[in-house]
Amino acid sequence: MVLLTVEGLQKKYGLKHLFEDVSFGIDDRDKIGIIGANGSGKSTLLKILAGVETPDKGKVMVANQKRIAYLPQDSPYNPEDTVLQAILKSSDKVMDLIYEYEVVCKELETKHSDDPSLLERMSRLAHELDVTGAWELESNAKTVLGKLGLYDLTAIMGTLSGGQRKRVALAHALVVPSDGLILDEPTNHLDADSVEWLEQYIRRYQGAVLLITHDRYFLDRVATRMLELDGRTATTYTGGYSSYLQQKAEQEEQAIRDDRKRQALVRQELDWMRSGCKARTTKQKARMLRAESLVYAPKKEKTKELDIGLGAGRLGDKIIEFHKVSKSYGDKVLLRDFEYHLQKGDRIGIIGPNGSGKTTLFEMITERVKPDSGHIDMGKTVKIGYYDQQSRGLDDDKRVIECIQAEAEQITTKDGTVLSASKMLERFLFAPATQYSYVRTLSGGERRRLYLLRQLIGSPNVLLLDEPTNDLDIPTLRVLEDYLDSYQGCLMVVSHDRYFLDRTVEYIFAFEENGTIRRYPGNYTLYLELKASEGKAEQKPLKKAPEAPKPVAPVLPKQSKLSSKEKRELEQLERSIQVAESRQSEIAAQLASAGSDFALQQKLGAELQVLQQQLEKEMARWSALAEQA
Repeated sequence: MVLLTVEGLQKKYGLKHLFEDVSFGIDDRDKIGIIGANGSGKSTLLKILAGVETPDKGKVMVANQKRIAYLPQDSPYNPEDTVLQAILKSSDKVMDLIYEYEVVCKELETKHSDDPSLLERMSRLAHELDVTGAWELESNAKTVLGKLGLYDLTAIMGTLSGGQRKRVALAHALVVPSDGLILDEPTNHLDADSVEWLEQYIRRYQGAVLLITHDRYFLDRVATRMLELDGRTATTYTGGYSSYLQQKAEQEEQAIRDDRKRQALVRQELDWMRSGCKARTTKQKARMLRAESLVYAPKKEKTKELDIGLGAGRLGDKIIEFHKVSKSYGDKVLLRDFEYHLQKGDRIGIIGPNGSGKTTLFEMITERVKPDSGHIDMGKTVKIGYYDQQSRGLDDDKRVIECIQAEAEQITTKDGTVLSASKMLERFLFAPATQYSYVRTLSGGERRRLYLLRQLIGSPNVLLLDEPTNDLDIPTLRVLEDYLDSYQGCLMVVSHDRYFLDRTVEYIFAFEENGTIRRYPGNYTLYLELKASEGKAEQKPLKKAPEAPKPVAPVLPKQSKLSSKEKRELEQLERSIQVAESRQSEIAAQLASAGSDFALQQKLGAELQVLQQQLEKEMARWSALAEQA
């Protein structure tokens, strides 16, 4: 059943066309991910679909009596509301009932009261919830609040951080009864565990979902269709993000083949015209017109890509050293006796629950926050580029080009080329006309891209990236990842984006209980594997660990296709895989007990990476032989 239909949408701001002809339909079980470059109109399209903005042309039709919940990037809020009010206040009568019931329960709990009037009111509301069948909604609301880390329901909205308010707005969108969800960057400000929970929630959700997110793993696991905005219209692709990439590559290959055919035909027609043939007959005239149309046919413009091309300054031996650094806010301990010396080439991903102290660690490095005890020593050659979440230092009342000229009029790239601020902005996809726009007129993604350039033009040799994937489009993220591959300085990244961490880091620093930072070798996926191995190790009896299971090979038919030599190789591979898997479990246990012995962690991490490569090769060979057996 069709939930929503879009026909011929057009929208522009001033002279800038966001899209000119967008048409598609959404069925009641679709899960659609929207992608496109920053400034292509993704958020504007969602606003139009949610009824917040009107298109210049075209129409949006929603099926009768269908309800759609909307999460914008920046949700409006009443600063005087409590968290409970912001989440449960709604025009829906059932939601109002749940809200009243929760208020009475909270009042009874805080006052430790057995006031008969309160008890009678709670009983009456409970009966009404029974009659309306709203207990499932109430249970869902509590689950959502817990999973998003919203425990203090009496907190005032005006006192919350931007990230906390975003989670409140997401909770409201998920809790309100709806037939469809429109979500703009729902994973922003969520930690990795919350993102994984949201994945599962959306997959189980019985209605349609239309969302914008930079999280490529999220899109792969949730989306059944992808919708790409290209600055003019929208193209639909089946499947998730990986499927989109494959289809896109096939389209581009086909376009190249078509262009070659066109060029060959153009040469053929030009040769015919040069041979002196005159358009005396209708057929010859038509052929000449066709030749002219081929020659002057408009060529598809090549999509411009961001070009970073900036280097890093040289680093001395001493970089950043943490000496027993501790930090608390009230009773909450964020960091306790943290010791670490940053090494050349370090690429560290920092993870942990919201509010655990990840950003505070960066604020202490940049001396915006002081540690309670201990100290941080900085090498004399260190030049920090700090890409914070708030884009601090960008003045809304300045023009785009003025923000860059304030840092440098002339910029030297990695290859020694000297560029003006304007030329560097063009490399970062700011057209000359856009460069004289005010910063306040930029989209969220364009603003973040400008801030990224501002941090990189000084050639920093230590990069601190705090949630760099928030609001950046996927094409920009791919270019940033490629740039970081060859970056010669030290990299520290706070991110909930699992794909980005897998692409860019070689160690994970995880904030754990009581202000402890624990170090894990490898990227985020390897961190998850190590944590899973630890969980299994804890469940094993202490006396004797069971042997690692052997790969289960298929039963060999009577007439085997394997030679005697291959049979022996298959048996040897099974034994080797068993030994390697057993050693992998041992390393996981040793890493768990390594504590702050960083030298041992590095040694074990290197062995684990070699072991994984060996296992991958042996499993691939074993699988090939097993299929032939």
